Amino acid sequence: MPISRAELRFLFNRGSGLLQRGLTSLRTRGVRVSVSRAISQLQPVPKAQRAALYLPEPSVSAPDRVPTSARPRASIIVPVFNQLEHTLGCLRALAAYPPSTEIEIIVVDDGSSDDSGTFLPVIEGLRYHRRANNQGFIAACNDGASLAKGEFLVFLNNDTVPQPGWLDRLLATFEQFPDTGLAGAQLVYPDGRLQEAGGIVFADGSGWNYGRFEAPDAPRHAFVREADYCSGAAIAIRRSLFAELGGFDPRYSPAYFEDTDLAFAVRDAGLKVRYQPASRVVHLEGVTGGTDVRHGAKAYQVRNQGTFAEKWRAALALQPASGTDADRAATHRGNNTVLIIDALTPQPDRDSGSLRLFNLMLMLREEGAHVVFLPADRGHAGDYTREMQQLGVEVWYVPFAQPLPTWLRKHGSRFDSVLVCRHYVMREVLPLLRRHAPQARVILDTVDLHYLREQRGAELANDPARARAALRTRRSELDVIARSDATFVVSEVERELLARELPDSRVEVLSNLHRMGGEGLPFEQRRDVMFVGGFRHPPNVDAACWFVDEVWPLLRAQEPALQFHCIGGDVPPEVQALSTRPGVIVHGHVPDLTPLLAGVRLTVAPLRYGAGVKGKVNQPMAHGQPVVATACAIEGMHLRPGVDVLVADDAAGFAAAVLRVYREPDLWQQLARNGRENIQRHFSLDAGRAVVREVLLGRG
Repeated sequence: MPISRAELRFLFNRGSGLLQRGLTSLRTRGVRVSVSRAISQLQPVPKAQRAALYLPEPSVSAPDRVPTSARPRASIIVPVFNQLEHTLGCLRALAAYPPSTEIEIIVVDDGSSDDSGTFLPVIEGLRYHRRANNQGFIAACNDGASLAKGEFLVFLNNDTVPQPGWLDRLLATFEQFPDTGLAGAQLVYPDGRLQEAGGIVFADGSGWNYGRFEAPDAPRHAFVREADYCSGAAIAIRRSLFAELGGFDPRYSPAYFEDTDLAFAVRDAGLKVRYQPASRVVHLEGVTGGTDVRHGAKAYQVRNQGTFAEKWRAALALQPASGTDADRAATHRGNNTVLIIDALTPQPDRDSGSLRLFNLMLMLREEGAHVVFLPADRGHAGDYTREMQQLGVEVWYVPFAQPLPTWLRKHGSRFDSVLVCRHYVMREVLPLLRRHAPQARVILDTVDLHYLREQRGAELANDPARARAALRTRRSELDVIARSDATFVVSEVERELLARELPDSRVEVLSNLHRMGGEGLPFEQRRDVMFVGGFRHPPNVDAACWFVDEVWPLLRAQEPALQFHCIGGDVPPEVQALSTRPGVIVHGHVPDLTPLLAGVRLTVAPLRYGAGVKGKVNQPMAHGQPVVATACAIEGMHLRPGVDVLVADDAAGFAAAVLRVYREPDLWQQLARNGRENIQRHFSLDAGRAVVREVLLGRG
């Protein structure tokens, strides 16, 4: 296929953009850091590989014992009819990698004629129940449920090999999403291919194992998703709900469609059915019932489809038509599909921009949107990517994500709206979006106004070269704002600035988004001072050095035992050198700030230049920790100096403000209380919900 003009423009914009940003980085960060970053970004991303599977050797040996508890949280119910070798393999897997949660294992023998009745009863810890007559899967499962003690029932086929960690991750779905009624595992074949990533039900009652024979870690299959149903080979449901719904419906006896019916009953009760890809189970499909729908037990699948279609006629009218593209059908429950593109995958424990984007995606998920995230570098960011997938975000990465022009050509028609973070990313992708996603609203998220930050840095450094670079950034940033359908800024200050620069452009405020934290320890039990800021951001380097050079000696003279906790990743040599000063501790990256936010007496934000709204101010306030800041650090944050925060711009004034908050309990309490109220009013998820609904979801 010939390359389009939009794609050629993309390649040109990307090349020229990389060059410009490289030159800017050289001026602001120096050669060593810039070269290091360039090397890390140009390294090839490792290709995804099939998951390594635990598969016990075929054997008729039984485990000596299996995990058990007198007070189980989960009851694992394994229905069996013959197939002893597979049953023992399943039990050996459960014994080899026991879950952290308390369990009991109940094997319900549905009248086996092999040696199951000899081998299974002697396994220590196993609850073995033998039925007098063979009546099929449904009767066996319902019997097992009646014997169970756990809060959760986990139905597990005997022809499965549950993988390490499967149960803990399956049950975690109910904690992560409290409205979950039923959760199902990812089923894979022994060769590592995907068997099912949740099931799809079409309007005629027919079903499909989504993702069948594809890669288990492909982006479409690797995130928590609402599903029409999940195969009964490995599902979890609360025992109380299962009883309330009447268990598996016996009209489908002996088997087939009972799991689909249960999923529809769960939704009918107002709860959700979710597929959990982090819970992986090998399923030897067809071992028990075969695969030929013309003969044997599998023939009931055809009969029961009609029974199911008649029972759920009204609900099926809302399902996708038979023949609908499986990828579209799998996400049909989302009422909007939103694509988000950023330069890199957000790392919410490292910088406030990432935390804001992560919480924005959380809000969109709460609003019922299907969220797709594509990092421009197409990299898999390890735990950060997996955390987003567990949030319910469809995240793309190599080798599954082709270069952006190709990927957008294939996927562009899916999206109702597209949010692009940072002007230089938008400059690259906007022509592609107009060509391949013409139906979508295209919104620029500035994160902060880059040209404003660069301009202020140039003025502080009195650097003409940096000033010229800021002018180039200004032209580029204003150009993409003018060509976008709408633009998000983080403060009224920036919105008013753009109203003067581009009066015809739609600009809305979507500020930092924070979830409220705990209030931590009382004043008397706290001590010390802290600063948080990622050091890839030059204003944070300047702030930390200025504070230690100019303010810290004044504070230590008054409070000799005081310590300064300097926190942030990517520590450059000039910041690391601060640790040689008395009382200064350079921590580097701290993944969980909660103990410091709960135990340190106050945070400082000594920024001398920058733009946007500062997470280093928002985050401590959300946890009830007072802040002393410069005027630049609180710009556009609705804070009242002396009421919500203390503000000073010179070293002596800053030191005096810190000492006041550090020594005066009443002032400390006032600032802590008012700071939390400010966050709740202006920077909580609820505070940003209205503008997100209107601009991104089109619900104005």
